[in-house]
Amino acid sequence: MSVVRLLLVTGLPATGKTTLARLLAQRFAVPLIAKDTVKEPLLDVLGASDAATARRLSDASFAVLFALAREQLRAGCSVLLEGNFRPTEHALALGALAAAPPAGAAARCAQVLCTLEESVRRQRLALRAHDETRHRGHRDADGLGAAVPQSEFVALPGERFIHAGDTAQETQRLVAVLERWWSLR
Repeated sequence: MSVVRLLLVTGLPATGKTTLARLLAQRFAVPLIAKDTVKEPLLDVLGASDAATARRLSDASFAVLFALAREQLRAGCSVLLEGNFRPTEHALALGALAAAPPAGAAARCAQVLCTLEESVRRQRLALRAHDETRHRGHRDADGLGAAVPQSEFVALPGERFIHAGDTAQETQRLVAVLERWWSLR
């Protein structure tokens, strides 16, 4: 029996999700579907002049991400998803992905929650707000306002891992743990 894996990398903005997800996608040779990879072209075409429009494009980006992941999983391909998955908003869509492996395949799901000390995360957001190479549509400076609640795992079956910070040592530890998870049938 083949095994189809769904690996989620989630957390607040500026916690190292994208960097970690790219490393893991390369390590496990699986497609990476990242919310910002979908959102940035939408921003280029449609624009987002205010926070409400940016949020609608973010929601649309997640919908596209889920549709692409569903097609990969239906084809029997494992997939890695990266984004700030919101438990109250994305649990249903992610649960459907985790529960629907193709016929004759077993499904395995795991989540990695990226966390970072809030002062360091805010420093990163401030740097991003002034980074000319960063897409302006991300509105990073908006994240410097009110306190943001910590991200949480989505209520899904499967393993849960925490990536606390992004030191090379912490990343190596997590990759070793995920390699063991990935190798299980």
